[in-house]
Amino acid sequence: MSSQSGVGLPEALERAASALPSEADAIRPANGDPAQLIELLDPSAASRVLRWLLVEEPQDGAELLGAWLDVPERGAAAVLGVDADGMPKPARKALRRAHHQLRSRGVEVPDSKPAPTVAKLPNVEEAFEEAMLSPLDPRGGRAAYLVTPNPQGGVRMFEVLFDDTRGILECRVYNTGRSKVRNFLKELERKGALAVIATPPDAVRALVERAAEAHPADRPLPRAFHESRSQVGRAPQGSSTPGDLVRETLGVPEGPSGGRRAAELVKRGEIGPWPPAQEALTAVAEKLDSIATSTLIVSAEQRREQMHAAIDDALPEVYAAPFATQTATRLEETAYVLWKREKDDDARACLAAAAAFRAGDSGENETARAMLEKALAPIFRKAEENVEGGADEPAAALGPEAPR
Repeated sequence: MSSQSGVGLPEALERAASALPSEADAIRPANGDPAQLIELLDPSAASRVLRWLLVEEPQDGAELLGAWLDVPERGAAAVLGVDADGMPKPARKALRRAHHQLRSRGVEVPDSKPAPTVAKLPNVEEAFEEAMLSPLDPRGGRAAYLVTPNPQGGVRMFEVLFDDTRGILECRVYNTGRSKVRNFLKELERKGALAVIATPPDAVRALVERAAEAHPADRPLPRAFHESRSQVGRAPQGSSTPGDLVRETLGVPEGPSGGRRAAELVKRGEIGPWPPAQEALTAVAEKLDSIATSTLIVSAEQRREQMHAAIDDALPEVYAAPFATQTATRLEETAYVLWKREKDDDARACLAAAAAFRAGDSGENETARAMLEKALAPIFRKAEENVEGGADEPAAALGPEAPR
């Protein structure tokens, strides 16, 4: 069953781009502008996009239909090229109204569409495919949702929880109706900062496969993922990940301002901190604890200076390869989410910070410092308490503030 409520034409066109990969390169540069879109699509492609919207997103399809009726020649050609066979009743009704408007303007509308000169469009159910991605959580994990046709009818939704360093964490497969999946995904799109982002299916597959390749050898892949890997983790050779797509679009900014902005995003808890391994944090925590409880330092200000210096000293070791590269990758994937949310400046800041991590100069990396301090926040606060009055519990015993 098709959705009955509009999601906004730009968002609906992004869904169409995911479902119609051959038209995606023309749909996305139009940025939801119907006039620009009709110029970028050839007539047959425009008809396919319009048909998909009329079937899958009726309100948004009607909006595009109305806009294209006002475009001389190309708009009429796109409308007249839509194959009404198999379309639901509301879509056929909207198309009939459009034909009537064209006749009233003197456009010749055939009573019945001539036999097509190209292969018939696949059944909408068979062509349906889309994917969604969640943002990265504070530890670096995220969820991917890939919806594909089910040969037995309806659709199949794959839910994969994964992490670039911890591999594939969980995989579930659901066989259900398309309307139930669509409603579920729309709910996930309304979750504010945690809302999922529409993403090209092959980009999601490339991302999931990268995580699968990083999966620890001593831990078996989840059975459902192992059985479904050809569908969820096998992208065509050369497919870009979402991070690749945003980097190709926005480029890599230069200069220190991007790193400062990314560091502020970390401090505000909007991205990261994606902490390093437990042993790396424990080593820094023990150093902070020894400074905070030392009887050789009498000045509270001197203690604070030494604790901050300990953080700075730890950065090159904590953010050595391969962890620096992993952090850069996470920043690039976060840039994609920010870009899709129309936060281009924040996306560019993440790309600039990623470039700094890849360059390897952690000691001067403001984002690295902000991430390590955020990951060590409870330990740092406890050490500050020791500076002020001397707590009995050693700071290192608390462990890092990282999601489980």
